[in-house]
Amino acid sequence: MAQVVDALAASGAELVVYDIIWSEAAAGDSDLAAALERSGNAILPVVFDFAGSHAEMQEDLGQWGALAVVGGEHFRRYAPLAATGVLVPRPELAAAAMAIGHINMLPDPDGVLRWELAAVALHGFFQPSVAIRAAALYWGIPEDQLVYVAGHGIMLGQRSVPLDPWGRMRIPYYGPEGTFRQVSVTDVLDGQVDLTGCIALVGATAVGIYDLRVTPTSPAMPGIEKHATVLAALLEGRTLVDAPWWVGPLATGVLGSAAAVALTWLPAAFSSGVVALLSCGVLAVGHIAFVRYGLWLPAAMPVATMLVTAGATTAYAYAVEERRAREIRRMFASYVTEKVVAELVRHPELARLGGSRREVTVLFSDVQGFTTLSERHPPEEVVALLNEYLGAMTEVIFVHDGTLDKFIGDAILAFWGAPLDQADHALRAVACALAMLDRLGELASGWQAAGKPVLSCGIGINSGVVVVGNIGAEGKKMDYTVIGDEVNLGSRVEGLTRIYGTPLLVTENTVGRIREAVLQGALGPVRIRGLERVAVKGKDQPVGIYAVERMASGPSIIEEIPEGEVRKLTKK
Repeated sequence: MAQVVDALAASGAELVVYDIIWSEAAAGDSDLAAALERSGNAILPVVFDFAGSHAEMQEDLGQWGALAVVGGEHFRRYAPLAATGVLVPRPELAAAAMAIGHINMLPDPDGVLRWELAAVALHGFFQPSVAIRAAALYWGIPEDQLVYVAGHGIMLGQRSVPLDPWGRMRIPYYGPEGTFRQVSVTDVLDGQVDLTGCIALVGATAVGIYDLRVTPTSPAMPGIEKHATVLAALLEGRTLVDAPWWVGPLATGVLGSAAAVALTWLPAAFSSGVVALLSCGVLAVGHIAFVRYGLWLPAAMPVATMLVTAGATTAYAYAVEERRAREIRRMFASYVTEKVVAELVRHPELARLGGSRREVTVLFSDVQGFTTLSERHPPEEVVALLNEYLGAMTEVIFVHDGTLDKFIGDAILAFWGAPLDQADHALRAVACALAMLDRLGELASGWQAAGKPVLSCGIGINSGVVVVGNIGAEGKKMDYTVIGDEVNLGSRVEGLTRIYGTPLLVTENTVGRIREAVLQGALGPVRIRGLERVAVKGKDQPVGIYAVERMASGPSIIEEIPEGEVRKLTKK
């Protein structure tokens, strides 16, 4: 090391800062002390101890040039960084040094080194860091012009170094490890390095010596390069100043609100992109301010707020959507097919859980002669037969995407056009009715072969505007159903099937909506036969009714209602 000191002096180094503690006696101490004396430009380090394990050397620290202090009353509010002991070089080495400074580093709780401890106290004597000591010597500032202004900064002659209330300076890193020029000691010893006019910092950079620090710009920066960073920043007047106190809360509030609005009003994909862009923008602005302008912006809190807002909003949205999905499934699972339920869950706005006016087509189906059947057969047989019939009819209704409203004894009420909009609701209803009659025919063949009673039914269909929604006692019994004159008319038309002796009747309201599709073969070969106009109970205006029948082949036919008097019906 004595040879290194001489070689650095020969290379032309103006100042040499050593990050090496020569604290124990060893052979050759006198040679090293003599080399330091000859160079006359060495700054040696001390290491403060905050646990009291090293000998206190108050007198020596004072002799080695302690900072003058102004504004000591500030320490009543902000206690200075005070050590309980200090590790110092051998006395003969310290005596040969040009000056001393401490090399303590205290990382933040997350392990990242962001602060330079500009001044540390030991029994009232404040010692600056080696970087501050080197800057003062490089500028030729006399010892008595190094003043620690408590709560404000350190005065190096006319130059001011701003500090925080505890005497710390934010480190304005220039970049990752290797940003500053590094030369090997062997090259210095071989006389291959010209350091004329330079400040040389001597320390270890190997991984094995465990003097690597985590910094905002590097996961493993040698401690000696941290000292170089601070010294370069002091010489260039490069400081890292905190943004005004209100910037952090303002940015947090504005960006958190922006993230909440985006997450609330925009689709998930867009809102996530907005939050990501805002977060990247904050980090980019913080980086540019840090690197180019020496301004420290509190980026972590706004970004964390946006991420927390995003997480909370997303979790809340999922909880609400899940609850809404459960509500929709509970409400519609017994009315429509799983396919329709899934569509409603994906697009809950289509459910329209409140009451609304909708154009729909209603289908009423009723078993004919059921009362007589009930009287002539055991209840168990009647119930089994009815369940088989209702189950088969329900399957047909669901196949045609109908909404099963309710069973009224042996009667069925179904409708199309709600909860999902169906432009062809009338055609779907008529197609379903024909399929129900076909299925009933299959059931009848099986019942007859098994010696069971055979059921027959009448179906009435009508189209029009009704009120559809949840009706009942809230919290007790609610049904998704349809009400209105058009619903009543459908029920009346179903009753007319007994009078006209045909199983399927539809109103002119429905025929008008399916006419073109029927003639184009949408229902296969069918005959829609106009019967007459009737005035049913509860309706002021007569309505035309049509019988719908399947044909074996040929094009579909629609026969209009013959001219004549209106039949008045006072019963169902």
